[in-house]
Amino acid sequence: MYTFMRWFVGLALGFYFRRIERFHQDRVPKSGPVLFVSNHPNSLTDSFVIGAAVPRKVNFVATVQLFRIAPLKWLFSRCGVIPINRVKDDPKAMRTVADTFAACYKVLEAGEAVGIFPEGITYEDSQLKEVKSGAARMALELEHRHGGKLGLQVVPVGLTYSAKEIYRSDVLANFGEPIRAADFLEGYAERRRECIQRLTSEIETRIQSLISHLPKLEHERLIAGVKRLYLEALRAGNKTIGAAVLSGAEELQVTQKIIETVEAVYGEQPERAAIFAAKLDLYERTLRRFSLREDPIEQPGAESKAWARSLKNGLIALLGAPFALYGWVHRIVPFALVRWGKAHLTEPGRPKAQASTAAIAGGIVAFGICYSVYIFAFHALIGWPASLWYALSLPVASLVAYYYLREIHRLGGSLWNLILLFRAPASMRRLVALRTELVKEIEAVAKENREKRATSVLNASTGS
Repeated sequence: MYTFMRWFVGLALGFYFRRIERFHQDRVPKSGPVLFVSNHPNSLTDSFVIGAAVPRKVNFVATVQLFRIAPLKWLFSRCGVIPINRVKDDPKAMRTVADTFAACYKVLEAGEAVGIFPEGITYEDSQLKEVKSGAARMALELEHRHGGKLGLQVVPVGLTYSAKEIYRSDVLANFGEPIRAADFLEGYAERRRECIQRLTSEIETRIQSLISHLPKLEHERLIAGVKRLYLEALRAGNKTIGAAVLSGAEELQVTQKIIETVEAVYGEQPERAAIFAAKLDLYERTLRRFSLREDPIEQPGAESKAWARSLKNGLIALLGAPFALYGWVHRIVPFALVRWGKAHLTEPGRPKAQASTAAIAGGIVAFGICYSVYIFAFHALIGWPASLWYALSLPVASLVAYYYLREIHRLGGSLWNLILLFRAPASMRRLVALRTELVKEIEAVAKENREKRATSVLNASTGS
């Protein structure tokens, strides 16, 4: 059952996400007891991603609320999911937490893996919340019972979603170096709380290093703006030299450096940071005024190339229209059902955190039922083997229909951009100049930071 569900969930994830990248997957121990500890930004989807990314079976700990639905209880029980009661689930039944720990101990003692989300909650933003001590308590207590000889390893996992609520977005599963639980056992019998706190802090630090954690939320807008500008400049450079598009891991590393740099500038040169923030605000307000947002900004004087590109894209759009229409005719009903499910089945206040889970579950049901009806009706009318080719065409046509509509939106943005080049060339020049100025400032700060690090390394080596 677990093998089948792993394959089935992996297939569903492949339809929802454009790319699922696994970074440092080699750090996952191939055998022996392992406790996976991860951040939890995306509800049940987090378990799906880790389960699909890890080549061995992972028994996840999940809220007892999911086990109150009979079909889910039957399925989860056979896939190794372990129920846990949280305070908000039922404060009067907290004694059942001991049962959860006992179930986890049994699995780990058998040399298997357990997955746990030590924050205890799922959330809207990408910020790591307070890491609770449950994972550390579980690991140390079990290792202590075996005299430090069990060999339990704690593997931190950082999950980063490019836009978790948006269909065909990206996700990165970043695996950290394993932590040997036995290394934190010294003095456990006398200083249990201290040992648990040390391991908890280590887990929190390791997870933070695997995601783009923002130390100060008030800098989030500036960091997001810098990231958009800088990553776009990097991608443009990659296209120019023919290099590959940035991978999820590379993008995460760039984002971490951007966060580090912004925090350093705010701390050391607050006036410079304030001036840059004001320019960035002006740039983004101008984009909104021209309704450009994320559309590419053409340089004045590049009209002929832009028109040629738009003409080529328009021709492709014309030729692809029949197949896209075929896809949307079949897609529109299940798509509407999935949208209804996302709007009505997610908890109030957490639409982003549960959007992908609702979409994946709803998509399996809605597309599965609707496509089955279509195929049955087609088979009854036309027969075999035409119905087989018809069935195989539906998922492909659905993806083509989605990408076709997305590219049509981009084509519209490019055409609007060209119109603005002719109607308001002076304004577009100022916008391009402002963007160039912002990118140069980002690159200047990045260069200064590299020189500072090089000087620090040189001083340290000279001093030693």
